[in-house]
Amino acid sequence: MIVIGAGPSGEVAAGDLAAQGRSVAVVEAALVGGECAFYACMPSKALLRPAEVLAEVRRVPGAAQAITGSLDVAATLARRDEVIHSLDDSSKVSWLDEHKITLIRGQGRLAGERCVSVGDQRYEARSAVVVAVGSAAAVPPIQGLAAVRPWTNREVTTARKIPASLLVLGGGAVGVEMAQAYRELGASVTIVEALDRLVSGEEPFAALELGAAFRELGIDIRLGVKAESVDRAGGIVKVELSDGQRVEAEEILVAVGRRPLTDDLGLETVGLKPGETIEVDDTLRVPGLPWLFAVGDVNGRSLLTHMGTYQARVAAQVIAGREARATRDDDGAPRVIFTDPQVAAVGLTLQGAKDRGINARAYDVATSDTAGASFHGRNTPGTSRLVVDEDRSIIVGATFTGTEVAEWLQAATIALVGEIPMALLREAVPAFPTRSEVWLRLLERWSTKTHAR
Repeated sequence: MIVIGAGPSGEVAAGDLAAQGRSVAVVEAALVGGECAFYACMPSKALLRPAEVLAEVRRVPGAAQAITGSLDVAATLARRDEVIHSLDDSSKVSWLDEHKITLIRGQGRLAGERCVSVGDQRYEARSAVVVAVGSAAAVPPIQGLAAVRPWTNREVTTARKIPASLLVLGGGAVGVEMAQAYRELGASVTIVEALDRLVSGEEPFAALELGAAFRELGIDIRLGVKAESVDRAGGIVKVELSDGQRVEAEEILVAVGRRPLTDDLGLETVGLKPGETIEVDDTLRVPGLPWLFAVGDVNGRSLLTHMGTYQARVAAQVIAGREARATRDDDGAPRVIFTDPQVAAVGLTLQGAKDRGINARAYDVATSDTAGASFHGRNTPGTSRLVVDEDRSIIVGATFTGTEVAEWLQAATIALVGEIPMALLREAVPAFPTRSEVWLRLLERWSTKTHAR
């Protein structure tokens, strides 16, 4: 087997194939471990975590009085560097060696059926080729934007110092996470979002709560406007907006979406179009090319690390001749935005369920409406919601907002994937006094049909 790309999806595909006793080669032009490990998921959480912990301590009487200082920016950046191993992938390479996976350094390109070229060398897979090259930040064609050398997720997560001010284009997950991290680390931050709310793919209440928290932090939020032109003069980036206003900052972050890294992948040699996502079926195979698989961001099905590794496991099973299909890597995948408040969701929003013709109702409670929640800061903002298919009495979506709710998500995911009846969920009694008693409150809402939307 040949795997092109050694990010999370490629690593898992290679590891599973090697565990089957197969001969596996991985081709990687950059860092083994990929975007998530070095420029996205991991460093961004390292930047966010100190302020999150500090905010939690300040909410707890007794602990709050022990705080005598402020956030240490240098220590935060140093810890970020530890998390990303100072952009050294040697530990990842050692993992490949331990699993007897051959690493080929260089730009891998398809070169016909089951063939991959790396520089002047040509390799042939006896069975399958798995493409796992991932994605990169999309930079929109805004006048002057490319010329000012904007930051993407790579620069913002690995910066050596915090600028005095940061302008963020885009109010999705990357944009809001980095806006909060940089504001907490001392930068003045402005978010420009073309849509009418932040995190537009999530429940509207999540956007409202996040917006309120950001404004309290002093983040300037501009909604429903676009950047028309960008210029840099005297070390300052100046952006003209569609409403006629101008915003300025020392640096500008572009966080408006991703593009598949297929421009220089040799797709034309197998009849596919360069620059586009590689379409696959539920076995992760490319239709008409039974030897070619694509997993992770490159196939456009779900741009989430955990769903890419899920796809990689499915592909490895299919290559092994087993029956397997990816059925959960759609818009209902579990997802977390690690801001404060966090936004953790799985499945459909209420509107998304209704758009699919589901007879859906939503049941809401305050995230802090449990005895256990009082130990995490009484009456902290946050909402917990279950979206229920009333005809089948099963959960089709769940959203939790509030302090440190990310770990709540797996219970909802299990209930959704298992299609566990609501009546049966009531038999799963949470321990007292834990915050998971929020499930009791939600199920009470469902059984009495109160606070439904």
